[in-house]
Amino acid sequence: MGKADKRGTQDATHLLRDWHSVLHDQLRLSAHTVNAYVKDVEGFLAFLESHFGHTPQAADFADLHMRDLRAFMAARRAQGVSARSLNRALSALRRFTAYLKECDLPVSNAFDTMQAQKTPANLPRAVASQDVLQLIACALDGPKDKWLGLRDSALLTLLYGTGLRISEALSITRHDIETAHDMLRVTGKGGKQRDVPLLPLVTQALDDYLAAQPFGLRREDKIFRGQRGGVMTPRQAQALVSRLRRATGLDDSVTPHALRHSFASHLLAGGGDLRTIQELLGHASLSSTQIYTKIDETALLAVYDRAHKRR
Repeated sequence: MGKADKRGTQDATHLLRDWHSVLHDQLRLSAHTVNAYVKDVEGFLAFLESHFGHTPQAADFADLHMRDLRAFMAARRAQGVSARSLNRALSALRRFTAYLKECDLPVSNAFDTMQAQKTPANLPRAVASQDVLQLIACALDGPKDKWLGLRDSALLTLLYGTGLRISEALSITRHDIETAHDMLRVTGKGGKQRDVPLLPLVTQALDDYLAAQPFGLRREDKIFRGQRGGVMTPRQAQALVSRLRRATGLDDSVTPHALRHSFASHLLAGGGDLRTIQELLGHASLSSTQIYTKIDETALLAVYDRAHKRR
């Protein structure tokens, strides 16, 4: 009997133990990753034992059919396992069966042909308009130096009032503001430029900040500066919003990018045209913007649900 034949009669859990050592000692994967992979394969072996009525052996992996894998996935779904967790389990099984092949053990091609589960897109969470106003008020009242409060409120007002990405907002120069009037030209991803309207409230916030900042900015200088005069970075902007949301007791989902989502969601809820919102956001395709139709629908359903429970 050859080496492969002997290992084919081996308990699959023994091979799983060997694979655990390979992942940890040779590939040096993190303990968290190794444990997640092993747990997923252990779950599959437990399913096979129930499915076939015997302790799974290495040779069983050669005889598996697509229907067996589908039965495993269906059983996991019935237990409430998410599509993402199912895909992670499938990934773990593919890595484990790749190891079996390296050990010269035959493996069914069902593992390679099994398609991943479709996962629902994460809907960005919009910040309520009253919460945005609360952030801005907190920004104005916070710092000892008045110009910093004006800077922070101007940045938040700009993000919420225009839907800019944080990188786009922090790239704005004094020249951009002075030539904007009621339209601001922005350079987005791939160097593509677009014009976004500036509401009077946004313009006023920017003007108040520029009048108060102490650095004498030149026309080509980026306007948003740190406390010591350096160009403000996205990390600093994220830290700013993090500090403000803690001060106001808002959820961790409130981020600079969430203000962009809020701009689009609230515009759509107010009757905004999807094509126009696409142009304002600088999305290359309409499909990227269509996610906001789902957000709006979700919000409407939530409102209906609350009203229904009060009846």
